[in-house]
Amino acid sequence: MREQDDGPEPAPDRRDETLDSDPNHPGSSKDPSDRSDPSGSTGSPEGTTGAPEGAEPAADAWSSKRDKDAPRTPRGGANAPALGVRGTLRFLWRQLTSMQTALILLMLLAIAAVPGSLYPQRSVNPSLTQEFLDENGRWGGFLDALGFFDVFSSPWFSAIYLLLFISLIGCIVPRVGVHLRQLRAQPPRTPSRLTRFTGYTRVELPGADADALLETAHRSLRRSRYRTVVREEKRSRSVSAERGLLRESGNLLFHIALVGVLICVAGGQLTSYRGQITVVEGEGFSNSLTQYDSFESGAWFDSSAMPPFQFTLEDFRAEYVLEGADESRVGQPLSFEADIGVSTPGEEHEKRTLQVNKPLHVDGSSMYLLGNGYAPEVTVTDPEGTVVAEGPVITVPMGDTGYTSQLVIKAPDAQPEQTAVVGFFLPTGQIDEKGPHSIYPDLMNPMLALTAYHGDLGLDAGIPQNAYEVDVSSLDQVTGEDGSPMLIKLTPGQRFELPDGSEITFDGVRRYAAFDVAHDPFERWVLVSALTAAGGLILSLFVPRRRLWVRVGRCEGDHGTDGTVVLEVAGLARSDDPALPDDVAALAQKLATEQDGPRPSETTGPEAATDSPPEGSAQ
Repeated sequence: MREQDDGPEPAPDRRDETLDSDPNHPGSSKDPSDRSDPSGSTGSPEGTTGAPEGAEPAADAWSSKRDKDAPRTPRGGANAPALGVRGTLRFLWRQLTSMQTALILLMLLAIAAVPGSLYPQRSVNPSLTQEFLDENGRWGGFLDALGFFDVFSSPWFSAIYLLLFISLIGCIVPRVGVHLRQLRAQPPRTPSRLTRFTGYTRVELPGADADALLETAHRSLRRSRYRTVVREEKRSRSVSAERGLLRESGNLLFHIALVGVLICVAGGQLTSYRGQITVVEGEGFSNSLTQYDSFESGAWFDSSAMPPFQFTLEDFRAEYVLEGADESRVGQPLSFEADIGVSTPGEEHEKRTLQVNKPLHVDGSSMYLLGNGYAPEVTVTDPEGTVVAEGPVITVPMGDTGYTSQLVIKAPDAQPEQTAVVGFFLPTGQIDEKGPHSIYPDLMNPMLALTAYHGDLGLDAGIPQNAYEVDVSSLDQVTGEDGSPMLIKLTPGQRFELPDGSEITFDGVRRYAAFDVAHDPFERWVLVSALTAAGGLILSLFVPRRRLWVRVGRCEGDHGTDGTVVLEVAGLARSDDPALPDDVAALAQKLATEQDGPRPSETTGPEAATDSPPEGSAQ
């Protein structure tokens, strides 16, 4: 029995240009090797056949020799037309909105962000940035001129960011229109020669009902979530099925969500604020600009829109590894907890507990526990008995496991000379050949080890100074009767009198906690966009796009049709789809076994699986 002739091949369907009209695609109906002389004539080696008598011989189109009298043309054989201003702008726009350019800009954005993590940023730590500039001289000035200390607000970073934004939008908008047209369009026509496609299977079914077979194929493909259409052909009927447009939907969703991430990040940078505060036990904080130790905000930040909340640090607890465990772990922290009482307008006062990585969310702001330390209560009086410094003094931990902390007290109102007291607070103090230091971070043996200075503190010059530092080079250190520097050692409740009559009293110890308060109105939308982008990427990677065709016709012999039905099934994948050949064979086997009559004869194409494909339905 010979394969039926479907007659002349219908005109190509323009809706299927992507899969069917590419001459290099396995499903293309065009033969790349089918080329002919565009003139339509066979010609002779000399190229003079058919020329009128006396006429100049035509140049041989196949000769590599150049006619010396012919005008010179650029390589390629044609003069390129001038683009003009409009053409040049259109060309630049197409280059900018190509996916290749978008990927390059995305890579450049990642590279441009690297200096922001290698060099101190002025907006985050101005003092560290200035220290770097002082230490590196001309090299630091050169980097500063390039904007390496303000990377994320520099013109070159902003330019890459905006170009990426424009490029992505230019890529997405045309593709959305094309994809919407694909969703509304019917599956493409059934090709006339299915033998060229993946998993081609041909089955002859004597005595089968062609219409029932086609309807069975139609229902099976619909149950497998294919978009289908039944087409009437000259000597047969067929079902065209398509599935996997969700792959392109996921691709577009990924890029749209990526644009959403860029918009939300930019909006957050413009409208957000972040500040750091230090609060001692028993004291409170109100969310206003004057209460912050350091504060930074975006260009569109509105201080009047700050959430009106306040809180009090009621208690701070810390646990450390005790002696008796592994010596290398003694003193390591186990937990930090801060009990605070929060008040917001119109709501009752409530108590909350903050922990590391467990922030407090209040009225659109997030408050994170950053650090902690000790605030010894110290009172300083001058020789006249006037209290010139009093209260808890925030100390700065030196970084050792024992929490040895630096203490600085400035008393500019002391008489007759200004006074500075510097030294260390030791939670578990010990003074030996190593000097004053703490051997355990908890309050086992709290101790102050101090020295005092007299002189001009330089506060009246109007130059801002770090509250936790003092320049003692211009001050006179208090000495003992033998002229050696005086070391003041105090425990809670003790008092020490200086030679000039000044007194220093160690009243007690409290703890403090450092908090970071941040408000970003676009934060949740960044998360939503990022999750959406991840979902779209998963769809674009794991949803296969494929087409299946089922054709049912009568087998023709020398004397017309003989009542045998011919079933042909084939498929085509847009990308790698290793399951397609097996699914095509399984669909053919399923349709054949559902028909009554003798056992069918089956032939398969070179890309099909085996003569006995596994049972199963089309996927």
